[in-house]
Amino acid sequence: MPQKTFAFVVYPGLTVLDLVGPLQVLTSFAAADPSVRVAVVGETLETTDTDTPLRIAPSHTFAQVPDPAWVLVPGGAAPTLRALGDETLIGYLRRAATSAELMTSVCTGSLLLGRAGLLEGREATTHWTFLEALRAFGAKPVRRRWADAGPVITAAGVSAGIDLALHLVERMSGTDAARLVQFGIEYDPQPPLGPLEWSLAPHEHLRPFVERTVREGLADQPELREKLLARQ
Repeated sequence: MPQKTFAFVVYPGLTVLDLVGPLQVLTSFAAADPSVRVAVVGETLETTDTDTPLRIAPSHTFAQVPDPAWVLVPGGAAPTLRALGDETLIGYLRRAATSAELMTSVCTGSLLLGRAGLLEGREATTHWTFLEALRAFGAKPVRRRWADAGPVITAAGVSAGIDLALHLVERMSGTDAARLVQFGIEYDPQPPLGPLEWSLAPHEHLRPFVERTVREGLADQPELREKLLARQ
């Protein structure tokens, strides 16, 4: 049986859990399904920084995985907004989308999918602080843990990537396979402070950080910067 590749995209400054959470889920799935290959892809094989002290290295270059069956793009803060101007990265996403079965994202990775022209007219989600920014790319923002819009699936912030990945396994191979992976990684979240109460979300407290992130990340793209700031 020919292998199909799930490509996890790497770029400088990404949020680690956006990448590693889903990567762990899909790697566990691939271990039991030899038809699935997992690759971490970047422009080069050089190590790159993240939003933590941890540095990571891709297993393959974009050129080595030109036609993945599935793609996941992690998000981040200012570096992710800066990546909106990375034509190599955006070009890879556009090309991959022409043949990929699924294009997916975690957190603000959805903005990169939007920049690649993949969200026009589709429901999409992202980290709650950037939800309205999705309108700048023609998307219909929805506050969900993940938004399944057929060939494009987006997840909310950071930890939502694990939920998204389990949904992807279920979509790819059924409920039993997803449940097996969930038990394998012992995913049974019980946060010490309980579930989030969205009516108490600290919008005003985080607004200065979000605006600073947009100004820093899009310093070289004034038109897009002002468009996103107008939606904060």
